[in-house]
Amino acid sequence: MLTDFNATTPVRAGEELPIERLESYLKEHLPAVAGALSVEQFSHGHSNLTYLVRLGNLELVLRRPPFGNQVKSAHDMGREYRVLSKLHSIYSPAPRPFLFCDDASVLGEFFYVMERRHGLIYSGR
Repeated sequence: MLTDFNATTPVRAGEELPIERLESYLKEHLPAVAGALSVEQFSHGHSNLTYLVRLGNLELVLRRPPFGNQVKSAHDMGREYRVLSKLHSIYSPAPRPFLFCDDASVLGEFFYVMERRHGLIYSGR
């Protein structure tokens, strides 16, 4: 089965991000970016929340644990970031991670940002 995981929707109620803090953080840590910030949410997947973040012409993917996360080890963004960093270094089709944020005051949880890759995902469903 061919699934389009590129589709985004408006952010689901209760899963909104503090846009001003996120924009400030991204512009401080990715100084080459400019432009207005907009956020949408990828419609598939609920384990870890995945957002499309646009800053001007740049498209980024932001991953964070679900709100009300009680099982920290099941949603370890630092581990996910480290694994993706190592994977990208040896497998170029993997998205490039740009930054990991371990300051929970920004979004309420740790998160990371990576490049957006367009593509199709084949599943056995």
